[in-house]
Amino acid sequence: MSQEGIIQGEFFMNGDEACAEGAISAGCRFFAGYPITPATEVAERMSRRLPEVGGTYIQMEDEIASMNAILGASWAGAKAMTSTSGPGFSLMMENLGLGVMLETPCVVVDVQRAGPSTGLPTSVGQGDIMQARWGSHGTYEIIALVPSSPQEMFDLTITAFNLSEKYRVPVLIMSDEVVGHMSEKVVLRAVPPEELVERPRPSVPPEKYLPYQTDGSLVPPMALAGEGYRFHVTGLTHDERGYPAMNAAAQDRLVRRLVDKIRLNRSDIIRYEEAWIDDAEVVVCAYGITSRVARHAVHMARSEGIRAGLLRLITVWPFPEEHVRQLARRTQAFVVPEINYGQIVFEVERCACGQARTALLPHMGGGVHHPEAILEAIREALR
Repeated sequence: MSQEGIIQGEFFMNGDEACAEGAISAGCRFFAGYPITPATEVAERMSRRLPEVGGTYIQMEDEIASMNAILGASWAGAKAMTSTSGPGFSLMMENLGLGVMLETPCVVVDVQRAGPSTGLPTSVGQGDIMQARWGSHGTYEIIALVPSSPQEMFDLTITAFNLSEKYRVPVLIMSDEVVGHMSEKVVLRAVPPEELVERPRPSVPPEKYLPYQTDGSLVPPMALAGEGYRFHVTGLTHDERGYPAMNAAAQDRLVRRLVDKIRLNRSDIIRYEEAWIDDAEVVVCAYGITSRVARHAVHMARSEGIRAGLLRLITVWPFPEEHVRQLARRTQAFVVPEINYGQIVFEVERCACGQARTALLPHMGGGVHHPEAILEAIREALR
């Protein structure tokens, strides 16, 4: 990747702008999107920056077209991204499933706001977390990362592109309005080529190429339009040639592979951060902007002599269920603050499986939790 046009150094910028710079440093050269608060700054930054690095920016007529456009650009060989928020994310769901079925590398950024419907467009929410996992129809797996700072918006966007290319799957960045709009110091850097993952490519001549034939990696090599390889791309259940295969055996073989390429590589995909966890009697499990408030609340609890710890989710999908199970065996309770009426709490409760109590601390959106409210929930969990 050419380093020309890559910005490096320390800057004071918001999370949306940092996300755009992370995409460019990761090699993204195509963006299609539609303006929507609070994600518009991602698109605005990309509209200025992509022409400077030889890329292409297109403002589409809506989010349905935006998702379609990045799938097509990816098949033409570009690293591609779009950004949106709640209503637009809903519109993308069908074509997100198409991206999973076609095994198309791309990145989708959802800067969450308070819903449902139009809700509070300029205020924070975390209500799209379950939609990220289950929003499209059928059986599939997805990767979703949750940044908690503008610096992570930069860093995790690079990670998202690497995971997307490696596993040939759309990767979601589930940000939120506060992280998207807060301004902090961000260190921008050029990414060395050896740190960038490129999608697997065919190693056989065109006459022997089967688009969906895999080896032990479960990820098929990807030919690009215009390279001389013939391939058929369809959202229908297909065989190794890419041709429609309308039978249960083909469905079983294809969908199991789509699922297994994520599930069997969970140790490579899943990321989390812990603090004060070794002696914790109660663990606060949080993500996004809520994790920053939770860290302060846990520190307050420790100062009172309460053995509290923090589990900050960086990867929400696939969920780090085995780690939560391990924590449940040696702690008394989990407290899960979320800017919704309960979503990830159900995953924590499922994994705790009666070994530790699970308490939800909901917030309906429009603002963040007060640390004192999380502190009180910590106290209550040990009563």
